[in-house]
Amino acid sequence: MDKLSLFGLLIALTGIIGGQLLEGGSVSVLLQGAAFLIVFGGTLGAVMLQNPQVVFMSGLKMGRWAFVTPKIDLQSLAYQLTAWSSVARKEGVLMLEAQIRSVKDPFVAKGLQLLVDGNSAEKIREVLEVDVHTYEELRWQGARVWESAAGYSPTIGILGAVLGLIHVMQSLGDPSKLGAGIAVAFIATIYGVGLANLVFLPIAGKLKMVIMQQLVMREMLIDGLVMIANAENPRFIENKLKGYIS
Repeated sequence: MDKLSLFGLLIALTGIIGGQLLEGGSVSVLLQGAAFLIVFGGTLGAVMLQNPQVVFMSGLKMGRWAFVTPKIDLQSLAYQLTAWSSVARKEGVLMLEAQIRSVKDPFVAKGLQLLVDGNSAEKIREVLEVDVHTYEELRWQGARVWESAAGYSPTIGILGAVLGLIHVMQSLGDPSKLGAGIAVAFIATIYGVGLANLVFLPIAGKLKMVIMQQLVMREMLIDGLVMIANAENPRFIENKLKGYIS
């Protein structure tokens, strides 16, 4: 669990609600079901219309990464690759075949299988880089789902405000309702801007960081396997892989 993400969201909400209370406002005024339905439903529909189903579902599943970040352990991968290089140098790459069953990451298992099968360093890089490109493209599209939501929600919020004002105009015969009606109308704008800048954009930014870290891990794996295929010295491999670790 990424506690910083939860803490940041809590601070943002506390600041907004606290400011509303300090100005003498009421929290209940901010709770408008109709405004939320307009903004959330409209934004969701627009995002679904823009993206193919596979991209939309991928983006939704990736959203949890903002709060439950996938484990990316470059140190362990560097250690594992160095250990594999020592085995391959002493006993041959065929001795690594037994390691494939214990590897949980399909990408790592595929790379190791290519190495065990006796493919050249160039072939290993060629095959794995295709996988990296496909993985990268889908993940970036998933992150852009949240970016597109951030683009739509403020506009949908304005649409909700206009709808609210239309309702207010229908009550011009009763001046006592105008002030409260206008206030409620603009709640939709608050929801639209708030969701965009407090939820959608931060999640998109966090997803991009996670994707970049995952790509670094994959590039590190490819470099390590290529060096093993070229029978590089394990100490040299270890020193080069350390360059990936900040």
